[in-house]
Amino acid sequence: MHEFELIKNYLSKLSKKNKSALKLNDDVFFDKMKGVAISVDTYIIGTHFIDFKSPDLIIKKILRSSISDLICKGVKPKFYFISGSGNQRTFSRPNLSKISKSLSTEQTKFKIFLCGGDTTYSNKLSFTIISMGYSDKIIQRNKAKLDDDIYITGNLGDSFLGLQILRKKIKVNKKDTKFFVNKYYQPELPFEITNQLIKFANTSIDISDGLIDDLTKMINRQNLSFCLNEKEIPISTNLSKIIKKKKLKKINLISNGDDYQTLFTANPNKTRIIRRISESSGIKITKIGKIISGNKRSIVIDKKGEQIRAKYKGYIHQF
Repeated sequence: MHEFELIKNYLSKLSKKNKSALKLNDDVFFDKMKGVAISVDTYIIGTHFIDFKSPDLIIKKILRSSISDLICKGVKPKFYFISGSGNQRTFSRPNLSKISKSLSTEQTKFKIFLCGGDTTYSNKLSFTIISMGYSDKIIQRNKAKLDDDIYITGNLGDSFLGLQILRKKIKVNKKDTKFFVNKYYQPELPFEITNQLIKFANTSIDISDGLIDDLTKMINRQNLSFCLNEKEIPISTNLSKIIKKKKLKKINLISNGDDYQTLFTANPNKTRIIRRISESSGIKITKIGKIISGNKRSIVIDKKGEQIRAKYKGYIHQF
């Protein structure tokens, strides 16, 4: 069962009288009257991370992926709660010390504070993080407009290649290994433009499951489709070199998620302000496509102007 089917059939009716739940069709809870936004994420070993050999890096990835839910909504995270399930081996003193030091570093970097949580014994390692921030307005899903431009912050694909390296599915030199694995564990969030997004974005989502899948989610209840230009989708110089050397397909590398960049749409008349904010903040923002009528199929066009398909459209939450 797909997660949307689960939500629609069993959970949606429980939130009908709660406007702040946003019909369970967004990644956050937003109480406009109190100006509070909250997100919840759970991460399980074997599903969301391969192993626990580097607890200091795993906890960084988990925290960043969690607060990105707020950042892409135009809300700066302020507090977080963390709950963990583990045993004596995973929650050993050395591991807990590494986790504590990493969390301290992340708190300083993103100006957030730990407020509580819970721990429980389990042989299946997992973490749940609740992130919270204050705002009187957020950027919701399903607010795209026909002819909106589609934008993405940062680069895509580096994290997925890092995961492939860790899984030993692809082999690169030591320098590239360090680069891509670091991108996997420590995604660069567009934190500096969080408060600026509200000025130009009509709708937004963070790239967690994959560009195509997350874009589809962003407009899933609207009679709209999208047209993406593969050539314009931004990738790093390092990834570009690997693609040429290994003869890989770009579309398959940028469609697998774990990037935690912000994907949003904006009216074409916002081009100048987006460019100006990108330059002043140092955050790369790239126009990659257009929102089109739902009467047409969503497509991805290559540099030759031909329609292409991604082998993988993203991670699917299946039950």
